[in-house]
Amino acid sequence: MPEHGSPTVRRRRLGQELRRLRERADLTGDQVAARLGWSAAKISRIETARTSPRTSDVEALLVIYMVDSRQRQELLALHRDATRKGWWEDYRDSLPKEYTTFLGLEAEATAARDWEPQVVPGLFQTEAYVRAMMESGQRSTLEAPGGVRSRIEVRMARQQAVLRAESPLAISAVLEESVLLRRFGDHEVMREQLRRLIEVSELPNVELRILPLDADHPINTGAFCHLKVPEFHDVVYLEALLGGRLVEDEAIVYRYEVAFDYLETKALDVDDSRRFLEKTVRHWR
Repeated sequence: MPEHGSPTVRRRRLGQELRRLRERADLTGDQVAARLGWSAAKISRIETARTSPRTSDVEALLVIYMVDSRQRQELLALHRDATRKGWWEDYRDSLPKEYTTFLGLEAEATAARDWEPQVVPGLFQTEAYVRAMMESGQRSTLEAPGGVRSRIEVRMARQQAVLRAESPLAISAVLEESVLLRRFGDHEVMREQLRRLIEVSELPNVELRILPLDADHPINTGAFCHLKVPEFHDVVYLEALLGGRLVEDEAIVYRYEVAFDYLETKALDVDDSRRFLEKTVRHWR
């Protein structure tokens, strides 16, 4: 199993620290680039974590910023961590960029809050449900069959990394009742999927709630996942047909946090939700 931790977050922390050191030295990106014979764009890409710098690049920057020996060692250690390979890197070519970033942040998160009004959350899906769902999506988006297979592999690998980690992610999920009634595959696929939801609802790190269709629906939005990432900042990932969007603006993220809090107050509690799931399994006989 991979270690809990994410090179994505390490890379971002390194970029933020290098930017802070540059500003402390009262230097612009253009000035640093001129001294090193680099482009200003390279400085920007390093500071915004859009590229992974070489060790020699980091060392050159630390010389210009006149960093002491202790901090130099700390930042070089952070750089080494940032170059480690996350489990998702093997699938980078087949995934949208924003989703790849989300997976990296999720690996470092301590808690996730997931609202899903349309399909079972990816972390809880069975392989048969994933395949049926993605084959249906393939017909509507003309995705290549190989892309479907790759995305199924990613979904299963993500479950292995997150749910079976030594320190598993604390997950709170609210599902609209329609998720349980929307068919993907045949009845057996749906029965298996609902039984999986019952199983994961019993995990000590998972709180699963159902929002019945006849309950008050406090928000009108698509699926989103709110991540709490220590020593970084909370982020929200918004699901979309062909990818997604990562939201990092603190004011907007806070509004999603409040919205999820309200959703939980309108949903069934975890015990009643489990009983609701057990009853709904019979719908797919």
